[in-house]
Amino acid sequence: MEIEWSPLAIERVIELAEYIALDKPDVAMQWASDIFDSTDKLMEHPRSGRIVPEIQEDDYRELIEGSYRIIYLIGVSKISVLTVRHGKQLLSVEDLTS
Repeated sequence: MEIEWSPLAIERVIELAEYIALDKPDVAMQWASDIFDSTDKLMEHPRSGRIVPEIQEDDYRELIEGSYRIIYLIGVSKISVLTVRHGKQLLSVEDLTS
């Protein structure tokens, strides 16, 4: 399976990394790297993340990386990373339809 990042997910990682970099540039670079690296295991274990609590559908899953949620959808031939959100932020419909 391949992993495809939505434009929204990439935009969120960039925005969050820029925000973190305001205080800690080195931490921001490592954080962004960790976010992308954490999805690599999905190619072999797509169901390793938990079901997204707000959705309760088996194909919508999330990985937790520190305080952040990586929301993804398991498809027939690919995994689509939909968004990256802070764990305390509410998930919106727009996050799932990008």
